[in-house]
Amino acid sequence: MASSQITQFFQEILRDLYTSLYLAIGGSLEEETRDWSSRAVELASTAIKILILLVILGFFYWLIIYLVKHYQERLPLNKKRIKIVRAVLRYFWVVGSLIAVMSQINISPDTVKATAKASIWAGIYYVLWATSGHVINRILHHYGLNASIQQLLRNIFSVLIVVLGLASVMAQFGFDIISLVAGLGIVGLAVGFAAQSTLANFIAGITILLEQSFQVGDWIGIGDKEGRVVLISLRTTHILTRDNITIIIPNSTVASSEVINLTSKNFIRFDINARIALEADIADARQIILQVLEDTDAILKRPEPLVTVKEISDFGVVFIVRFWVTPATVSRIPVIKETLHENIKTQLQIANISIPYPHMRILMPKDVEQPIPTKPFEVTTHKASDSSG
Repeated sequence: MASSQITQFFQEILRDLYTSLYLAIGGSLEEETRDWSSRAVELASTAIKILILLVILGFFYWLIIYLVKHYQERLPLNKKRIKIVRAVLRYFWVVGSLIAVMSQINISPDTVKATAKASIWAGIYYVLWATSGHVINRILHHYGLNASIQQLLRNIFSVLIVVLGLASVMAQFGFDIISLVAGLGIVGLAVGFAAQSTLANFIAGITILLEQSFQVGDWIGIGDKEGRVVLISLRTTHILTRDNITIIIPNSTVASSEVINLTSKNFIRFDINARIALEADIADARQIILQVLEDTDAILKRPEPLVTVKEISDFGVVFIVRFWVTPATVSRIPVIKETLHENIKTQLQIANISIPYPHMRILMPKDVEQPIPTKPFEVTTHKASDSSG
């Protein structure tokens, strides 16, 4: 009983395979007897027709490629454009071969017609996508936009071309594009609510790139963070500190913070303080400090540095020393200030100009003289009296 059921099962499988194969070569289930010989002849005839069409299309494709390659120097085409032409020709050869095959097998004419229209639209959008990149680059470069915003706009244009191309292709097969776009809009809204922080950083990144308040290579300060901008992406801004540490800051934080751009101009001014004794000569000290600034290579000669009296304190005369540097020197400002302090102190000591410093004197009780107690000033009035005898 079990063996007969197994045999019947495999017989049904073979029968289904037999029927599927007959249908594949053009047969019909309505036929009472299956004529394999006539179906084989029809299949061979169809295969020969398809092969002839492919050979003809291949010959024309090879001929055009040969002519383009042979007359390459005479044609006003560079290597990039020739590459695009070859890609377009290859595309139409593949599409023509596909339509030729579809027209010879059991596929409805409407489907073949829709495929042909969709292929034409796809080819047009491919040419737009391949050639628009150079045009967009020239337009963006003309307006001098930041490299990051140029890349963003190129990506947006590329996405728009791809989306419109897909919509045009799908419309040829009867898809409802309006309903599809509405569905994508609802999905995009849901994703936007789920990723509000990422969306906020993205919008802030676009704002930063459009405003161009700072660019890659600028030295900026954001809050207590300071460093050189090495990357401005759509979500974060990367700065490299003097300690060679990369700090990654979300763009929403950057957009809502006070940003100090130290290298937005051709030169930047910094200052330090210097102190001399009250009895020291101010003119001599100023001349020595100016000479130290003159001997420092990192400090600009124009605009000229300034050494002026900031205040006269309990411990001496305080100078404020102002000097200018180039943007490339900003990263070494702490070292420059430390070197200036050291050199100014050394030169003042060589010139015998004393540098005051606060000091404290401790007196022990035995070293302190005991004060002589005094009484308040008193005025004594004597009353005169008469004496007799």
